[in-house]
Amino acid sequence: MAITKDTFKHVDYLWDDEKAKALGDDQVALLLYRSNILGADLRITNYGGGNTSCKTIEKDPLTKEDTEIMWIKGSGGDIGTLKRSGLAGLYMDKLLALKNVYRGLEFEDEMVALFNHCIYDLDSKAPSIDTPLHAVLPFKHIDHLHPDAAIAIAAAKDGEKITNELFEGQIAWVPWQRPGFDLALQLDKALKANPGIRGIMLGGHGLFTWGDTAYECYINSLEVIDKASQYLEDNYGKDRPVFGGQKVASLPEDERREQASIIAPHLRGLASSYNRMVGHFSDDERVLEFINSNDLEKLAPLGTSCPDHFLRTKIRPLVLEIAPDTDLSDMTEVKAYLEKEFEDYRQYYTKYYEDHKRDNSPGIRDSNPVVILWPGVGMFSYAKNKQTARVASEFYTNAINVMKGAEAVSSYVSLPLQEAFDIEYWLLEEAKLQRMPKEQPLSRKVAFVTGGAGGIGKAIADKLAQEGACVFITDINKDNLDTALATYGKDTGSGALMDVTKMEDIEKALKAACLKFGGVDIIVNCAGLAISKPIAQTTEKDWDILQSVLVKGQFAVSKVAVAILRAQDKGGDIVNIASKNALVSGPNNVGYGTAKAAQVHMSRLLAAELGPDKIRVNVVNPDAVIEGSKIWEGEWAKGRAKAYGITVEELPAFYAKRTIMNEIISVDDIANGVFAFVGGHLSKSTGNILNVDGGVAAAFVR
Repeated sequence: MAITKDTFKHVDYLWDDEKAKALGDDQVALLLYRSNILGADLRITNYGGGNTSCKTIEKDPLTKEDTEIMWIKGSGGDIGTLKRSGLAGLYMDKLLALKNVYRGLEFEDEMVALFNHCIYDLDSKAPSIDTPLHAVLPFKHIDHLHPDAAIAIAAAKDGEKITNELFEGQIAWVPWQRPGFDLALQLDKALKANPGIRGIMLGGHGLFTWGDTAYECYINSLEVIDKASQYLEDNYGKDRPVFGGQKVASLPEDERREQASIIAPHLRGLASSYNRMVGHFSDDERVLEFINSNDLEKLAPLGTSCPDHFLRTKIRPLVLEIAPDTDLSDMTEVKAYLEKEFEDYRQYYTKYYEDHKRDNSPGIRDSNPVVILWPGVGMFSYAKNKQTARVASEFYTNAINVMKGAEAVSSYVSLPLQEAFDIEYWLLEEAKLQRMPKEQPLSRKVAFVTGGAGGIGKAIADKLAQEGACVFITDINKDNLDTALATYGKDTGSGALMDVTKMEDIEKALKAACLKFGGVDIIVNCAGLAISKPIAQTTEKDWDILQSVLVKGQFAVSKVAVAILRAQDKGGDIVNIASKNALVSGPNNVGYGTAKAAQVHMSRLLAAELGPDKIRVNVVNPDAVIEGSKIWEGEWAKGRAKAYGITVEELPAFYAKRTIMNEIISVDDIANGVFAFVGGHLSKSTGNILNVDGGVAAAFVR
């Protein structure tokens, strides 16, 4: 019977014969194709988890003889996004020869350095710790995956018995052992003891499957995972309710998210005591089923089983004992409770480190929790950037799936704490962390930019994102906002429709930013409009809208944002985009110039008030930013041209000639001005004005 997408119930069949045929007999290309479609289904393997390989015959560049080469995902890669540049290519004969120099478990780490002596492809990614596990298995294509269903069985007390009975002896069992060369020898031993098997289950860890072709390997993996998944499904609720039944009822979705958006900055501030963190929130049904259950108290402290899980989530989460419908309008008592819970967790983690450290262990890392569970509301995760925080959330959801499955068919068994510690503080893992690229200046920070879909606002948001920040942009124009948001990845940008004259809109947007990223660090008040008229023609409506958008808007956004910055207690930046007209008395400009002057002085006042909170408030004064600026689309340009007795087309050159430097100012110049304030070099500067105008002497502040 032909295999189709309907063959499997619990995994996605994504193989496309036409795409595969187009790759011909290029086994490495087929490896990449297989890897990518496996990684596209998080039920099959989690982000960055698992490994895939294939073996080919290549010409040795020195001997010109045919030789077998293994191509395998390199260290730190992700099979879902794997490219050829992410592979390591190694001589099989040299890899197998490593058996002759292996000195035993005490000398595991020295083997990793020897992998480099086996490299065939000089463009190889650093070989991963899994390399020998694939080398000892004599199959052309191999998958090592971390499907939740398989790990649930692997992490069950009766996992070996279940594996043998469920797969009728076709899947061998290797007890838990830390990845390394000796584990490879155990796989080799299991295969020789069980000839003809189709895979190996690694206790507490994952699954190995294989095939003679990329397609056969793919189908084998899907069949095994689908069978394990169906077995778990057949047992959910069979002998007892899932997770012992519900203890806490979830709030309705809108109320959950309201509560989460209020508490998130407080959690973020506490989670950032060692280093600033970015947040993620999930109220996925699988999360709620677990955190609302009777078994939460029993299972959460046990920690996770699969090394890939706890390396990203820490060994255990912090569970909050706060009623989900608690009134958060006054956070005094809740904040005191949170501070104690975080301190208790830090002490627990420090003791965990001290109790299990080795003589050569790396120093203790951040002792704050990564995963925080609030029954009835959801799960928060905090990490160095949005992607890492989101992936931590996904991994803990994987861990929940594993606990659910293991408890349904047996009882869940986590790794012994010493084993967990030895992986978390493995010298090889530390070396991997040290190889990570240097963080960007605005990594770990979240920027909130009003008018973020306009020319200047979008340029500012883009610049901050390029320097590592997460950006949340707002705009009053939906089409412009949608177009702007489409330029960002899901872990970089988000946004909301917002009218800066409406406090309800502002509160809603900033709560959305807190829900998305955990809080905010940089506020850029860029939303604006311009009206150029002499006093006789300036209407009360003109005056009111300028004051409302420019002055009230800056005040209202700053007011709501400051409450969040104070909740985090990590300082922050407010940068207000004013204008040269705040300082220079130009013609036909009474309404606009007055509003801009108010923006500047409000900035001075806020700088004086917020300094003790380490919140810096500064101003960037643009002038004559015509190209790309939406303010110049319409009557403003005409009004300024009329005031100077020139045409609209002559404005850029006119403005450039009146500057000392004879320069045309672009939106990117303004963005660079904002970055100058928030990029880290001016961390002790507040209450300042930076003119980005090419040099207008009349606008010199001093």
